Amino acid sequence: MVRARQGSTVTVHYIGTLDNGRIFHSTPDEEPLVFTIGQDQVFPALERAVVGMAVGETVNILIPAAEAYGPRLPENILRVDRARFPAEKEIMVGQKLSIGFSGGGERVMLIAGITETEVTLDGNHPLAGLDLTFALRLDGIK
Repeated sequence: MVRARQGSTVTVHYIGTLDNGRIFHSTPDEEPLVFTIGQDQVFPALERAVVGMAVGETVNILIPAAEAYGPRLPENILRVDRARFPAEKEIMVGQKLSIGFSGGGERVMLIAGITETEVTLDGNHPLAGLDLTFALRLDGIK
């Protein structure tokens, strides 16, 4: 029986859930996740879970926040003067903005709060600080 190992290109289907049971992502039947083990295309913990599996096997794994998107970092939250946004531009909590930084860097940030004088932007990944559970099924090995 062929088993997944370093260098194998694998096809998996998964359902990703949070501690509260909410599904944060899943692969539709027609769009599986395909990656090569050892190429850093997915979380290392996910690769480790797949190593040794055979086609058709399933596994549930918990990836702690530190091994997924990391902790929520306060330095990724910016408070910007509301006047820096064009008055005619409607902005709303939950909206994503691409923000340019000095030096040419750019980052997508989420509007986390708005007051008359200030806009709070959050550059943390939406899943930062959260443990992730994956129900995986290995569907192919090359």
